[in-house]
Amino acid sequence: MVAISNVRSDGTLRAEKDNDDVMKILKGNMGWHADSTYMPVQAKGAVFSAEVVPTIGGHTGFADMRAAYDALDDVRKARVEQLQAHHSLHYSQSKLGHETKKADGEYHGYGLHDGPVPLRPLVKTHPETGRKSLLIGRHAHAIPGMDPAESEAFLQELIDFACQRPRIYHHDWAAGDAVLWDNRCLLHQATPWDMTQKRIMWHSRIAGDPASESALAH
Repeated sequence: MVAISNVRSDGTLRAEKDNDDVMKILKGNMGWHADSTYMPVQAKGAVFSAEVVPTIGGHTGFADMRAAYDALDDVRKARVEQLQAHHSLHYSQSKLGHETKKADGEYHGYGLHDGPVPLRPLVKTHPETGRKSLLIGRHAHAIPGMDPAESEAFLQELIDFACQRPRIYHHDWAAGDAVLWDNRCLLHQATPWDMTQKRIMWHSRIAGDPASESALAH
């Protein structure tokens, strides 16, 4: 279990203007994503709980990728079912100007590893229900066989389509709340808040089954 917070371990508040590595991670989490798709085995689910919450903002949004897949027309469904994308936290953070491989960086957390970049299909079949869902989000990039700019535009178009009403819910936190979700069929995001206020959240990931949550061999 790890803290997702703008408060240091000594209790002092991080200044948003400093835009340090941890602040860049917090800002990155405001993009729609599924947890640990950039790891060899994707998380099955997660538990998120609130200790201290700001008075305004700092919600957590959830988007149902089963409903998003179902809402695609037949032509789009046929296309996405043939495609894969690479997933990388280095990639998604780099879009925020986060130099994730610098030796003196403050954040060396989960996901900022060296080695192969996982390749995952854009359509995932849930191992328990058999339902299909879109596997997209901010970590996805570089669709094999597609021009990089075309790939980025295509994946962003899918996110814009998928993460809208009626497929989304934003949880307005109260201290003591805990939310459990299925990471195999939902995306989530943080929403902005007044970072002169403390937000202390605790996050635990539920390990995925390698038989169903492993990246593709490539």
